[in-house]
Amino acid sequence: MPEIASQKHVITRPILLTLALLAALAPIGTDLYLPAFPDLAVRLSASTASVQLTLTAFLAGAGVGQLAFGPLSDRVGRRGPLLAGLLACVLAGIMTALSPSIGVLIAARFVQGFTAAAGMVLGRAMVSDVSHGLEAARAMSLLMVVGGVAPVVAPVVGSALTAPLGWRGLMWIIAALSAIGLALAAAFLPETHKTAAPAAAHDRGQRGLAQSFATLRNGRYIAYTITFSFAFATMMAYISASPFVYQQVLGLTEVHYGIAFGLNALALMVTSGLAAKLTHVHGPHKLAGWGLTGAAVGALATCVAAVSAATPIILMAALFVTVGSLGFVFGNCTALALDSVRSVAGTGSAVLGAIQFLLAGLVAPIVGLAGEHTAIPMGATMVVLIAVSATAFLTVRNRPGVPDAGL
Repeated sequence: MPEIASQKHVITRPILLTLALLAALAPIGTDLYLPAFPDLAVRLSASTASVQLTLTAFLAGAGVGQLAFGPLSDRVGRRGPLLAGLLACVLAGIMTALSPSIGVLIAARFVQGFTAAAGMVLGRAMVSDVSHGLEAARAMSLLMVVGGVAPVVAPVVGSALTAPLGWRGLMWIIAALSAIGLALAAAFLPETHKTAAPAAAHDRGQRGLAQSFATLRNGRYIAYTITFSFAFATMMAYISASPFVYQQVLGLTEVHYGIAFGLNALALMVTSGLAAKLTHVHGPHKLAGWGLTGAAVGALATCVAAVSAATPIILMAALFVTVGSLGFVFGNCTALALDSVRSVAGTGSAVLGAIQFLLAGLVAPIVGLAGEHTAIPMGATMVVLIAVSATAFLTVRNRPGVPDAGL
């Protein structure tokens, strides 16, 4: 087994690419097969509500899984739970692809989400173990180039593959990516978290719940976690409503919708990469502030354009600005949050991820409350979410120990 990484350990390119793939497994697992819902319903003779439950089960599993794997890794180390979780994820992925009925598929999807959570929560914890401050923010931003863009790109890829492969083919792709992630993790990811002697580890296990509450009481951690989670929910509001907004409200064809969606994904990729390069110059806190400002302006413009029934190009431009600006927020706020709770980074990563998935699940139905022929619910929801995110961010803006150029 690879040796425990030192605090001076360099996050190499293979390690970073492996962590990026692990971070992307859950969003790919939720979004890649969305275009195949009609095919799934027909093939398994399932109702629309039952098909939706396959997504709900995965999201529920991912939320619970993060809360399980994070605290466990604080006690026994990162590598063991990570490899065990990924192996189980591969097996669950195979079961989803072979499911003979909708009931089996729903159960398999819950297990798949639960085990896929290991990659997300422990990947973030590993970055926090071996780096902090500017280096951690840079690494998190680079992870977001892949992990943060996956929810945006996956539906586009799924749309192209649904016809030739069907829903089972998409499930096999998810299982294959999980297997690749397992192989890469086994080859490249070292143990990064030193565990105590058995007696001390037992005591630590008894204190696990207390440590979790201590994490939740950390003011900076809470502020940055809320900032990240509500900013991510802002993007999820856009993703959930985008098929109806672009095609039903703006009148775009499927092809033009894919192009517009792809351009926003490209903007998020570019700004995430740019954030990684600028971290050492401006610091993660300042960059996150810039991103929140841009996202707030874009969300407000989106809402105004929706209410005033502005021309399509204005609404599309506003969404482009909103999504693109979030690339400066995700990685930096994740690093800032976990750097505040380094002693229990696994638990901190778990709570952050669980809140992220909970909000994402709550936002999806809200943006469609007024039907599929208006963008107002999406715009209004985005404004509220980014306002909460910015408010949380401002609570740490002037605190001592939060300099503009670092931690």
